[in-house]
This record gives sequence, C-alpha cells and structure tokens, in this order.
Amino acid sequence: MMKILLLEDDRILCDSLKEFLEYEGYDVDTAHRGTDVYDLTFSQKYDLYIFDVNVPDDNGFDVYQALREAGDTTPVIYTTALTDIDSISHAFKIGAEDYIKKPFDPEELVIRIKSRYDKGGNEIHYGDIFYDPASKVIRKGDAHIVLGNVQQQLFHMLITHMGEVVNTFALMECLEQPNSNALRVNLAKLKSKLDIEIRNIRGQGYMLEKI
Repeated sequence: MMKILLLEDDRILCDSLKEFLEYEGYDVDTAHRGTDVYDLTFSQKYDLYIFDVNVPDDNGFDVYQALREAGDTTPVIYTTALTDIDSISHAFKIGAEDYIKKPFDPEELVIRIKSRYDKGGNEIHYGDIFYDPASKVIRKGDAHIVLGNVQQQLFHMLITHMGEVVNTFALMECLEQPNSNALRVNLAKLKSKLDIEIRNIRGQGYMLEKI
C-alpha cells in the first residue's frame, strides 16, 4: 500500500483529502504545520508527499528543500493557491514533480498519483523486496530503502531485467566515471545493502537471478 504524507493547514480540506485518498486505497498521514513533517519523516518513510505551501512555521517549499538536503528523494506534489510563475518555477527548481493549483477536484489529484507514482500491478517482487519501476520506490520488508543515484540506476537495470544477463558496458553507463573496478565496488555495496545475489557472468555481464 502506498504511504502518503499530506501537509495541509486547512483542517477541513485536510480531513476531506485524507478521507478521499484512503477511500482510493492509500495510507495517509497528515501534518498541519511545516515543522510537523520533520517529526513524521524521522520515524516513518513515505512513498509520496503532498504539500501545501502557505502553512505555519516552515512553509512547504522550505520543508521539502530541507528534506532533499538531508538525502530524502521522496517525490512531492504541491497543492497551493499560489499561481504566480515565480512560485511555480521555484517549486520545480527545488525538485517538485507536480504542481496543482487550488481549488482542485480531489479526483484530479488521484489521477495524477496513479498516472505518475502508483503503477499497481507493475511492482516487482524479489524475495522480501518490492520495487516500483515508475516511482523508483524500494521496500525491503517494512523498511523503505533509499539508494544513491549510481546504485539506484544499477538496481533498476538489474531488477527490470531479472533472470537476464545485463551487459557490463550497459551497467557502466550508470557510473560517473565508468570503469570495471568502480562497477564491481558499486555492485558489492548494492548486494550488501539489499542482501541480494548478483551473479557475474564472465565475459558477458551481471545478472539478478530469479528466485
């Protein structure tokens, strides 16, 4: 089940959106102040953030920027009454993936979530690992796993070609400075972090075997 954190200081709207999203099958936590988000994200991992901008304490832009600087790559959708170009531009500059202007129909929000982040049946299972190729969300058991950019790309290539040999040169394209030693190091770290078996097929490449 997709876990969402909703930041909205209008409590009536917040409760209404939470109820609508939960009816659609999502697990939703809510926050009414920007600083509440820090406490919630410290103890819980989320698949998606839905943030208003003008909220008490830290605004929605500042909150997400702080999360990104701390290494949080969870995608965010902004829902806000701010419609000026500067605000929209700033949202995307700090890493937002979507921006919905208020007022909006809750069904529009759900459509955007389903089209961009919740691919349902496309999720890949590998032992106790669950991976959504669209949102790049990785779960291992109850834990949400966040990988660095290089290892994320390597994992994506291997798991989306599970049971197939992925060419060494194709994998090296994921590296900032492509070379065989760096590839081996990153694959070793990936194996250790996720406790997965990656086979080296001599002279061909690497493979994540089906289990």
